[in-house]
Amino acid sequence: MEQPGLEQMLDGQRFPVELLSRGLLLLYAPLGLCLFLLRLFIGAHVFLVSCVLPDCAIRRFLVRVMSSVLGVLVSQSGEPDRALKIYVSNHLTFIDHNVLGLLTSCSTPSVSCPPGFLCWARGFLELGAPGSQSQLQESLKHFLSQTGSSPLLLFPEEETTNGRAGLLHFSSWAFSLSDSVQPVALRVSRPLISVAVPGSPWCVELFWTLFSLYTVYHVRWLLPVYRSPRESDEDFASRVQKLLAHSLGVHGTRHTAADRAEHIKRRKKEPPPRSSRQNPPTASPAASHMAQRVKEVLPQVPLSVIHQDLALTGCVDATITNLIEGRVPYEPEAPSAGSEAPGRATSNKLIPKGFARRPEDRHLSLQERKEALYDCARRRYLEKYGGVAAAKKKSD
Repeated sequence: MEQPGLEQMLDGQRFPVELLSRGLLLLYAPLGLCLFLLRLFIGAHVFLVSCVLPDCAIRRFLVRVMSSVLGVLVSQSGEPDRALKIYVSNHLTFIDHNVLGLLTSCSTPSVSCPPGFLCWARGFLELGAPGSQSQLQESLKHFLSQTGSSPLLLFPEEETTNGRAGLLHFSSWAFSLSDSVQPVALRVSRPLISVAVPGSPWCVELFWTLFSLYTVYHVRWLLPVYRSPRESDEDFASRVQKLLAHSLGVHGTRHTAADRAEHIKRRKKEPPPRSSRQNPPTASPAASHMAQRVKEVLPQVPLSVIHQDLALTGCVDATITNLIEGRVPYEPEAPSAGSEAPGRATSNKLIPKGFARRPEDRHLSLQERKEALYDCARRRYLEKYGGVAAAKKKSD
């Protein structure tokens, strides 16, 4: 089964697209701002209670009740296995570790957050300045070896997703610490506003959390998973990822946190779509024929995008050039089975369909990729219409 793309795993915008939902959000905005100010004051008291009381069931209960006033509602199914030292969860929001900390005693290391007051205040376990992966592993092993240490809560995806399409590739370092882990399936929902937008700072996400009417976290503790004999860290991580993905009803993908960062960087550089392309007119038979010719040359381009550009250019060649040059943004679609001849399979590989998986492919210059696309498109066009054009020219 084909894995989802990163555009499906990340929310591109925070607010809903539907006009009705936007209208409701606009009506709610004054109440949301009042809730934010009130909850900011209450949140300071929640922080003080967390600092004063020791880590125990009473403190977790009090903070959980006070968090519900802040609009953070938490439910759980199953129970954590307190005999285990490693919990692994999918990653959805900037306070996932705080939410799970309301249910059981656990510690989350500060992988990217530098040590200091802010790191401590956000509830991370401080292990010194972030260093190499091997240094992090040694620090965590030392922490686990101490008597009375709490279990570690780790997020092997290393970055957040929207949780609706797939899981990022699990980093193997989290599975080198123990031969047994307990997966945690986490789901988050919120009305009208996206739960998280990639690239948004944690303080902005905090504002929208307190602004929203409520945010519901549902935690499901799965059965512990044990390493098989002679199973490597990578295989162990992959097996846990598939199990957790199946539990959530999503796909386990090979997209890494680095791929996610590159995808966000490329998306920021893409020009916004032209307003004239939003509502293309109904295509005439002639326009449909022209669109089909473009589709046969560039099968990965959606027909709706082709129709929109043809409405502006009125020319097959100009539309093909716009698509190849990248002037028209689009999300590639998989070609239907049997739509391409076997002899063309090799040339099709020249057309990039997204972020390349291999490092050598990613190092191709933009000009080289354009030339490959031009060559492939020209070959397809000549194969399909070269003979017809030649015959027409001869008859003239």
